[in-house]
Amino acid sequence: MCGIIGYVGNRQGMPLALDALRRMEYRGYDSAGIAVADNHQINSVKRAGKLRNLEDRIAEIGEENFHGSTAIGHTRWATHGRPTNENAHPHMSFDGKVAIVHNGIIENFAPLREELQRKGIEMMSETDSEVAAHLLALAYQEGETAGNFQASALAVLNRLEGAFTLLFMHADHPDQIIAGRRSTPLIVGVGDNEMFLGSDVAAFIEYTKNAVELGQDNVVVLRQHDFEILNFDGSPAQGRAFTIDWDLAAAEKGGFDSFMLKEIHEQPAAVRDTLAGHYHNGRVTLDEQNLSDEDLKYIDQVFVVACGSAYHSGLLAKYAIEHWVRIPVQIEVASEFRYRDPVLDERTLVLAISQSGETADTLEAVRHAKSQGAKVLAVCNTNGSQIPRESDAVLYTHAGPEIGVASTKAFLAQVAANYIVGLALAQAKGTKYPDEIAEIYRSLEEIPAKIESLLACEDQVTDIAQLLGAVRTMLFLGRGVGYPVALEGALKLKELAYIHAEGFPAGELKHGPIALIEDDLPVVVVVPSPRGVTLLHSKIVSNIQEIRARGAKTIVIAEEGDTAVEPYANWLIRIPETPSMMQPLLATVPLQFLAAEIARQCGNEDIDKPRNLAKSVTVE
Repeated sequence: MCGIIGYVGNRQGMPLALDALRRMEYRGYDSAGIAVADNHQINSVKRAGKLRNLEDRIAEIGEENFHGSTAIGHTRWATHGRPTNENAHPHMSFDGKVAIVHNGIIENFAPLREELQRKGIEMMSETDSEVAAHLLALAYQEGETAGNFQASALAVLNRLEGAFTLLFMHADHPDQIIAGRRSTPLIVGVGDNEMFLGSDVAAFIEYTKNAVELGQDNVVVLRQHDFEILNFDGSPAQGRAFTIDWDLAAAEKGGFDSFMLKEIHEQPAAVRDTLAGHYHNGRVTLDEQNLSDEDLKYIDQVFVVACGSAYHSGLLAKYAIEHWVRIPVQIEVASEFRYRDPVLDERTLVLAISQSGETADTLEAVRHAKSQGAKVLAVCNTNGSQIPRESDAVLYTHAGPEIGVASTKAFLAQVAANYIVGLALAQAKGTKYPDEIAEIYRSLEEIPAKIESLLACEDQVTDIAQLLGAVRTMLFLGRGVGYPVALEGALKLKELAYIHAEGFPAGELKHGPIALIEDDLPVVVVVPSPRGVTLLHSKIVSNIQEIRARGAKTIVIAEEGDTAVEPYANWLIRIPETPSMMQPLLATVPLQFLAAEIARQCGNEDIDKPRNLAKSVTVE
């Protein structure tokens, strides 16, 4: 996610903020900027691209023009609006008095933007963030909060919906920063006559190891010698104080041993942010859409094109769309799509899934689909990348930058996004009633909290992997929506541990793969909910008995309360109850932990950078 720094102290703010942004480059970003307050004015500079572009611009202006010891800085990962100079942060208010930096998504920015425009305020960017700067300037100018920085900031924060961290700076109060957070992180760094704010401790670890973590819906008023924590209603609150016992390298990883493990733990936020803002006033919406409901209504077939983990998310899209919309869906490996000459026409929707938006095979599949008259809808994690630009509609996943090459949080965000696409089609074609769509969406919105609780299985999964040791082969079995999960689990193990692993539909066992079963072979089984298709559940229990009878060691992933599998599991990993279609968003998590630890058992310590692999494949 975006990197944020805030500073109030006795040092020069510009060089300190610039150093902090350098330390947060690992988070990934597409633009950067800094604002410095001094002598009742705010000077701001920002640039798209890498930090060197910002540094070059500062050199052109002259660093002496950014004198002041209160500063905010930001590295942006685009969500609303392309990566441009105008869309970079900080954003300034119409009167030049307010500067803000923002991490997250303001879901209700559209009506707020319209309200501001009716008052004659001209928007300078395409972002959702800019509205916060103008709202604060207005609140400070007029009404009950006029002239009161703190009250104005609280008034603005209480108007915002979504998940966000916001830092406010006002020219009339150059010795203060006011910040608020909801569902995205913010940490106070407590120094000697200086105070810091950071999206993580890497922002200020060079200067202090004393920190305070803010709670949900907390506001902090930061001054040079102290800070005050409030709730959004203005009542006093307390954060969680802690001492940072990591070095800088560990701090960048949030204290985890690898970026991959950090990103696994970021999955609740990735799914929550992807879902945010796509169901409003009883309707499902996409992001950038040149497809009307009428266009979607006349779609009579869907092709899903993707590669790697995105392909597995596409398999789940097939299950969801066919179940909810009742039209045929074909899932295609993107590298094969255009070469086999698929039958496409103007009533075909091609769903193109790519984390980077630059995947060469998927991009060529998009171009082929467009040349045949098909409609294209992209699911992508990178705002403004090539695949979204060439598509008719876009749904952005909001996983934030993913540093680990083996996909984790981007995969779960893709699954969530694909389900939104399925619901948008069901809505347009009328195959689900509005109350049914609302119920499904509510179930999706419950998933992040369930993932959060499931992260506690890490220790159990680590113990299992250590007991298995350096295995040389593993099988993964699933039925229904558990089959794509099995494929994803096997892929993770191949990528990280460099061992043979295969995912199969459990029903295929007797058609050949059961010949692979031998004594002590580890087999992972993803068990469907007994509350769903009961016949499917009973059949996979029979499959587990079959492989146990032939000497396999079974690692069973099953729903809480499922007692039927207990006698046949060497190790049983429980996941929370959830509707069957949502189960992959949970069942995948233990498999990510399992692959990471088995990789270590097999001698691969750097799981962030598996051999021979690149994060984005930009050549065919």
